[in-house]
Amino acid sequence: METSNLPLPELVIEPSTGWVPVKLGDLWEYREVLYFLSWRDVKLRYQQTFLGVAWAVIQPLLSMVVFTLFFGRLAKIPSDGMPYSAFALTALVPWTFFANGLGQASMSLVANANLVKKVYFPRLALPLSSILAGLVDFVFAFGLLIVFLAWQGIVPGWNVLWLPSFVLLSMVAVTGVGLWLAALNAEYRDVKYIVQFLTQLWMLATPIAYPSSLVPAGLRPYLGLNPMAGVVEGFRWALLGRGSAPSAMLAISWATALALLVSGAYYFRRMERNFADVV
Repeated sequence: METSNLPLPELVIEPSTGWVPVKLGDLWEYREVLYFLSWRDVKLRYQQTFLGVAWAVIQPLLSMVVFTLFFGRLAKIPSDGMPYSAFALTALVPWTFFANGLGQASMSLVANANLVKKVYFPRLALPLSSILAGLVDFVFAFGLLIVFLAWQGIVPGWNVLWLPSFVLLSMVAVTGVGLWLAALNAEYRDVKYIVQFLTQLWMLATPIAYPSSLVPAGLRPYLGLNPMAGVVEGFRWALLGRGSAPSAMLAISWATALALLVSGAYYFRRMERNFADVV
């Protein structure tokens, strides 16, 4: 049977236009790539470092010392009846994970430009892998926090069972904002300078150095528009056992974090077709 005169099938590949689906199935299909990218980031983070994983605990520990000295002793900021050092460190551990995750995720596409240009894989894996790698630092810092609280004679109660939900909230928040910043930084390289300034402002807007009880009760739930406010208050409630559960604030924090995650994922996918050209 002769087929020489039959027309050849034609396949035209064109870039997507407009808003496109997130396609989480693709990310699951390439889950091994996500794992190896995360593991690579972990190894690179501690490669040729003098202190190694000690950096994971030094950062929140030194920040706690500075906060205790200037805000606790000099400024006399209240700490809801808790030792100010424990009050500050309980907030600084999740905040450090969030702040480092923003920095790493925002630079993930630019730092991996060769991969983006040469190899196909879901680009969502790059900011996600940098955030997942930060969980290693968080585990070590959280271990420091538990030891420090025990040294202060503070033993968490049953509230600690809620702690995984607050960790998940911090991951949702940093992923949502990180996707926005990663896509924007690929297009506009001055975003990396904005990230530093944004992180500083965000820290001041989060009740880390001060308790949320200083905010009028009627306005307190609206602190949840900052999802890290819900995380910090949740950590303090779960580990220090002071006050009531931040229910209203927490609900608003979850709504804000999910909105950031969904919008960030769709914006990232919309801009993905240009990444190879601009990174």
